[in-house]
Amino acid sequence: MIIIGVTGWGDHDSLYTGNSSPRDKLKEYAGHFPTVEVDSAFYAVQPKHNSSKWVKDTPESFQFIVKAYQGMTGHQRGETPFESKEKMFEAFKDSLEPYIEAGKLAMVLFQFPPWFDCKKANVNYLRWCKEQMGDIPCALEFRHQSWFRSEFKESTLEFMKEEGWIHSICDEPQAEEGSIPAVLEITTFDKVLVRFHGRNFHGWQKKNADNWREVRYLYRYNEKELSEWAVQLKELEKTCKSVYVVFNNNSGGDAADNAKQMIDLLDIEYEQLAPRQLDLF
Repeated sequence: MIIIGVTGWGDHDSLYTGNSSPRDKLKEYAGHFPTVEVDSAFYAVQPKHNSSKWVKDTPESFQFIVKAYQGMTGHQRGETPFESKEKMFEAFKDSLEPYIEAGKLAMVLFQFPPWFDCKKANVNYLRWCKEQMGDIPCALEFRHQSWFRSEFKESTLEFMKEEGWIHSICDEPQAEEGSIPAVLEITTFDKVLVRFHGRNFHGWQKKNADNWREVRYLYRYNEKELSEWAVQLKELEKTCKSVYVVFNNNSGGDAADNAKQMIDLLDIEYEQLAPRQLDLF
């Protein structure tokens, strides 16, 4: 099964009627897609009353991909609000309980930064992270090319299989060491994640610019690019039970439209979506 959604639910204007309140946007979003990536969890460990509301606002079959908190993946600048890494992981796992109890947690996404390269200390840290997370399904996404260089690629994939990491496959600009190629390999038979970051090469490179967040994911996939990926997603589906697909190219508001195009290209009709509001005007 191919399960398609986007990153976040607040900024996709093409999905919503004019009178949608921010508080109700997830309910409306769930009428379009069966999954979403919770990127707010990256910036702060979310209180359980938030995730409890989000669970209640979505249909029974809806699935959440929760991004790991930035302190867990080495993105945090300055001090963390936790006494130790162990306490940080405990707080994050506690925040996941509403999703888990409702059967709505697809996975936790550990996205590591471009400076997290392939070396023994980082391999050991990945092992430690997986131990801390226990039996919670976790996806692993790299941003440093060294993990998939010819001399390390097979070892990286074998390590992920042994440790039970779900592979997060990326479509992104090939911009030197700070990006990875799309490696179309599964590492677990039940789930794989594919994330579309766009192909804005120049925006990807401007990581020190004031507006880098605005331009980094500014890209709209054309039909040829989506059609090529539709074939690849079907190939992944042959060997993996659930192929999760997330469009993250929303600097210009393109993610939701591209996600809907992909659904049409794959001729998917999702059942059990939330009822849609009628836009009378």
